Amino acid sequence: MNNSASEQKWKWWPLLPLYPYGRRRTIFRELVPNQIWSFEQLQGIYYVAVPVRLLVIRVKNELMIINPLPPTGELLREIDLLQKKIGPVKTIVLPTASGLEHKIGLPALARAFPNAKIWLCPGQWSFPFQLPFDWLGIPSNRTNILLADGFPHGDDCEWISLGPIDIGLARFQEISCFHKPTKSLLVTDALVGIEDTPPELFNLDPTPLLFHSREKGSEELIDSPIARRKGWLRLVLFASYLKPEKLEIPKIKEILENSFKPKMRNKRSHFGIYPFAWQKGWELSAKKLVGEKTPLIQIAPVIERLVFPRGKKAFIAWLNKIESLKGISSLISAHYSGKVRFTTNEIRALKVKIDNSNWEKTQGDFKFLSWFDQKLLDIGIVPKNPLKKFSD
Repeated sequence: MNNSASEQKWKWWPLLPLYPYGRRRTIFRELVPNQIWSFEQLQGIYYVAVPVRLLVIRVKNELMIINPLPPTGELLREIDLLQKKIGPVKTIVLPTASGLEHKIGLPALARAFPNAKIWLCPGQWSFPFQLPFDWLGIPSNRTNILLADGFPHGDDCEWISLGPIDIGLARFQEISCFHKPTKSLLVTDALVGIEDTPPELFNLDPTPLLFHSREKGSEELIDSPIARRKGWLRLVLFASYLKPEKLEIPKIKEILENSFKPKMRNKRSHFGIYPFAWQKGWELSAKKLVGEKTPLIQIAPVIERLVFPRGKKAFIAWLNKIESLKGISSLISAHYSGKVRFTTNEIRALKVKIDNSNWEKTQGDFKFLSWFDQKLLDIGIVPKNPLKKFSD
């Protein structure tokens, strides 16, 4: 594969300035032989980066794209090879109403495949003004709305809605796809599988792992398997809880004292500015989120606490529909691990875990998310009954 920087450029990155900004390296993997392919990029803030995944699915002699990503030259070249082998891209699906990281690449992806029909989850929104699709770069003349206009590829795919759930300024809704030929459930944010080793994508550039493996900003970024794993577990904690229980923010004086040291005066190390201090016990928190031998399937904690605290019934209803899918065998999410075993046994175990847990967690690693959720409630941004709006 030609990994030239020019093929990895993403010129529209200022619209959503996430790391790694204007250069998006992509890893291409075949998840199910001759059926499902994964294209993975990193996205995050302040080196807190996790994989985000575009899927290409074979439907007869055509291709369907789910969960758009920035279509760099590198990504498009690999999809073109699939088109020559299988057939043309005829369908592009954005199955979420909320995830900006999945929306931002859609206009450019639509332009790259001018003969593809666009399918959108209901409830799409733009900020600060609600703009027409064409103004957002989404061609309305070939755009359909899932549910309202039906579903694409009904013979090969069964589509299941999670939500809608009113989250104040907009809605949370996700339309998951059960690909019948491979018995795979394709989701966006609803569920993730997380393993305890860094994803392959970090082999292209382990800087985020090494940056967060340190204890203070004056330490150099030294690559080793131990540092990579340590950094990965901390990234998982950041992405899951935003501010984990065992993380403290040092005083400005302490941060500056460890900054701008001779070997740290460079952009890669952020000039030694490292505003984090990890307390003893952080590893125990991280190990609750990752699987040692196989990825641990879960609701991402930030989604669980900020989207579903008053929407447990909607989530359980979705899981019940998933459990009834005939022959379901695997889960493929847009984040973290790729193909993960997901049969009725795993689904039932997840339901039992949900039933036996405190759904609106307020302590430990959930303390910050709980505080943030309560603030949103207090100022009226999120409703106390997020399901009522869509049940009237």
